[in-house]
Amino acid sequence: QVQLVESGGGLVQAGGSLRLSCADSGRTFSSYAMGWFRQAPGKEREFVAAISRYGVNTYYADSVKGRFTISRDSAKNTVYLQMNSLKPEDTAVYYCAESTSLYYTGSYYPEDFRSWGRGTQVTVSS
Repeated sequence: QVQLVESGGGLVQAGGSLRLSCADSGRTFSSYAMGWFRQAPGKEREFVAAISRYGVNTYYADSVKGRFTISRDSAKNTVYLQMNSLKPEDTAVYYCAESTSLYYTGSYYPEDFRSWGRGTQVTVSS
């Protein structure tokens, strides 16, 4: 069973960087694609990035393309989100989740993901 725990959030100034981690505390690392989403107060949860089951393909929202990098380390049962050049509009709670399909093809919809973690807060000050 997949049990995801996010960490690495915090307060950072605009232009700064953070690296988020998503650890799978279950018995086996997910063999599915993994995704990061975020949710700001009063807004819907939105897709940020995803990585295929073997890490070959990555997918990004236009708003973070070129600034964020998703990666996964199966040996450490962990998925990462490196966030550079952060902006105040990146402020949100960030969640990781597992794709519901073995054949993930880049869906941006939260309903196509499961086993959500509790999230980690990222705050970017101007």
